[in-house]
Amino acid sequence: MKTRPFSKTVMTLASLACVATGAMAQTPAAPESSLAYNIGVVSEYRYRGLAQSRFQPAVQGGVDYTDKSGFYVGGWASTITWIRDSTKPSTTKGPLEVDIYGGYKGSISDSLSYDVGALQYWYTGNTLGKASGFANANTLEVYGALTSGIFTAKYSHSLTNLFGTVNSKGSTYLDLSATIDLGNGMSLVPHIGHQNIKKFTSYSDYGLTLAKDIDGLVLSAALIGTSKKNFFTLPGSGGKDLGGTTLVLGVKKNF
Repeated sequence: MKTRPFSKTVMTLASLACVATGAMAQTPAAPESSLAYNIGVVSEYRYRGLAQSRFQPAVQGGVDYTDKSGFYVGGWASTITWIRDSTKPSTTKGPLEVDIYGGYKGSISDSLSYDVGALQYWYTGNTLGKASGFANANTLEVYGALTSGIFTAKYSHSLTNLFGTVNSKGSTYLDLSATIDLGNGMSLVPHIGHQNIKKFTSYSDYGLTLAKDIDGLVLSAALIGTSKKNFFTLPGSGGKDLGGTTLVLGVKKNF
């Protein structure tokens, strides 16, 4: 069944919780201001359970500034193919996803912290909105998250159409995850999420990520899938199920 694209969870490398950007919702405000960088590659890029790079490797990287006040801003980018694959023959362009985000992290109590902000998904030079049956791929979401101990719950709400799906403003995503410290730089992150695309469809995604941090070099393996079979395919992907269960391997260097 062919569907319109609304995708961008991976477990991108070592976001370890769901979304390269999702990791920002899991720690309280830093005691001091900091600037951090990262670069890496994954065996394929998945977001909210759906393939973004047609089962091919993707190069990714980002930068984050966190102020000691709790405010933060950052950017993250990845190579993608799903916009080009949305039509066949390919008449759409958009080879790169660039995410710009900012927000505030604080604490409600010693055991409960929060994170609120906005995230703009920008697909450079994308022409998806010119294709019949599609909207512009660029998407703006606001989000809020609560973290208690190892557990994090995050809610995202789109203020625009969601990833090229027409009439989908107001779509929502709920993400539940836990970050389990296994010691010796190893962590295990189970995740489940539910995406509701307004006036279109809904589905759940799941993941289990095992990661090893070796002095800032993070190796990861993530088992990822969705609740529906063959519901998300694209003409340029040869009719393959882009939400099927798969293993994503990654390596990332934090600076």
